[in-house]
Amino acid sequence: MIETGLHLPVTVVASEARSLGEMFRLRARRSGDAAAIFSKDGAGRWQETSWRGFYEAAARVAAGLDGLGLALGDKVAILGDTKAPWAIHDMGAQLGGYVTLGIYPKQTVEQVAYLLDHSDARVVTVDSEPEARTVLAALAGGTPNRVVAVIPWTAALYERLKDADPRVTSPSVFEGAPLSEAAIDKRLDAIEPDDTAIFIYTSGTTGPPKGAMIAHRSILALLASQEDYLEFFQDDVSLSFLPMAHAAERVLAFYGRISTGVATAYASSTAAVLEELREVGPTLFGSVPRIFEKAHAKVYGELEKKPAAVRRLFAWAVKVGTERVRRELAGEPLTPWLRAQDALADRLVWKKVRAAFGGRIRFFVTGAAPIARQILEFFWAARLPIFEAYGMTEATVITHINRPGGTRLGSVGQIIAPMEQRLADDGEILLRGPFLFKGYYKDDAATARAIVDGWLHTGDVGQIDGDGYVTITDRKKHLIITAGGKNIAPANIEKALRETTPLISQVHAHGDRRNFVSALVAPSPVETLEFGAKEGAVSKADVDAHTKALLANPTGRSAELEAAMAKVVALPAFQAAIKAAVARGNANLSQVEKVRKFAILDRDFSQEHGEMTPTMKLKRKQIEDLHRATFDRLYSEPGFGIEPTA
Repeated sequence: MIETGLHLPVTVVASEARSLGEMFRLRARRSGDAAAIFSKDGAGRWQETSWRGFYEAAARVAAGLDGLGLALGDKVAILGDTKAPWAIHDMGAQLGGYVTLGIYPKQTVEQVAYLLDHSDARVVTVDSEPEARTVLAALAGGTPNRVVAVIPWTAALYERLKDADPRVTSPSVFEGAPLSEAAIDKRLDAIEPDDTAIFIYTSGTTGPPKGAMIAHRSILALLASQEDYLEFFQDDVSLSFLPMAHAAERVLAFYGRISTGVATAYASSTAAVLEELREVGPTLFGSVPRIFEKAHAKVYGELEKKPAAVRRLFAWAVKVGTERVRRELAGEPLTPWLRAQDALADRLVWKKVRAAFGGRIRFFVTGAAPIARQILEFFWAARLPIFEAYGMTEATVITHINRPGGTRLGSVGQIIAPMEQRLADDGEILLRGPFLFKGYYKDDAATARAIVDGWLHTGDVGQIDGDGYVTITDRKKHLIITAGGKNIAPANIEKALRETTPLISQVHAHGDRRNFVSALVAPSPVETLEFGAKEGAVSKADVDAHTKALLANPTGRSAELEAAMAKVVALPAFQAAIKAAVARGNANLSQVEKVRKFAILDRDFSQEHGEMTPTMKLKRKQIEDLHRATFDRLYSEPGFGIEPTA
């Protein structure tokens, strides 16, 4: 376990700063020798970097960028996995007065070319040979760009690439003397709070990604409010692995740690996260709902292999824990009998579940997509509270959150002061306040559509109860209007089906201007292959090989994986299992929402096929276009598709 500091409240420094660079310098001066970063060395040992060491490394990056001739406000792009160099390069650029942007790993040449051109990036730092080759191909492709330097993260990578393009620059430029404090003073004094600090590119679900310009003032206002809704201590530690190109990991997690002084350990790889959770023993953990869904499915998948007595014990523990949670969140006292049962359940069951996450988690934070109530209740029963939050890039990541002493499961919590909210006549959530972004880079028209009379139109439809708790029902533009004129939220349908079985990865509900709702079901890779191994359709060796590849690259879907999945999907037993699952999901839907016919895709939705964003959001229009023939056949061919039983 990694130990840091004392169990004392932190001091938030965001409210004392005018810029991200100034906040970083305040933290380094305030925390000095305290741990900031933990990274594994070549021998697999966790090595500590102090806040002072982090700052000095960043100041060397600032000097290197200065030596390349960059001007105040120039753009620096960072492409790489979530590791210490990402953080150092980002804060080095902030100390130098530059605007930083992240590029998701494993993008196509065309996608990288678009981002470099659109952002006017001057420098790109990159961490691996495949990503560097993508960058160089993007620069050579004829797309206009202003890039003057491509800087590999390591000297070894530089040696392999130095002859590929004259712009490839040695990382030694980041290893000289730090930018002087006098020079940093001058840079930071020149930055105004309303200046753009970072670009966050939207996921591009409806077209090319848009570059959201987020000001220093907006980020600092958000971070200054953190202690109002969550409690942080000097001995807290997190485990970081989500993409730094994503707004939540970049702003709420990374910049939030600088403001609070909380240390983080950078996972050595995505595949190593589960093992390193136990090594690090984080006290805080933020992730997208899919991680919790997978963990929940894994627990129940393993439970199916246990004797009936173990399954009954687990079911009893879930029942007891869920009742405790219901009473606690409602402010009701626990009976002595329930308290005694819960203590026994904790000793026999929940302690083991917590151990899988390192044994020290105080709370989780999740957002970006809906999460099933039964999964929330499961983790809360295990004394692993998940605080569901809501926000969007255009409002600097987060505007609503559940919090200790103020949680309603199924809602995204209450608005964070001093932000304001209201509902439009059609139920769209509107937001106003200091967290709002400046606008979209080079797109005044889109900015004008997003912010009207000072109110950000979120595009999300929801409800606000009498205590201000918000429940999101769907995206406004995703609503299905049936041929009978009924408005249906596809997210409700998709969630109801998806949470019935771990065999289902994604669901796309369809039915706009149709006389009933249909769906396309995408199977989960690992669970589908494990099902196939039991049926003899694929070998255990194939399952192990594909599982290992998915752990290393969770968003990747290779042709070999898809071919193996197709064999399993074709099995009558697999189709019967999905049919039964859809029927169970339908039981929780109103009559007009029920899926009357569906088709099973022989693979998962993927970035490779253009159906998912890098953050694993569905590209609904692309799915509709790509699978239009399938949807048409569900309505025109009586024998096509599967009709779930009632």
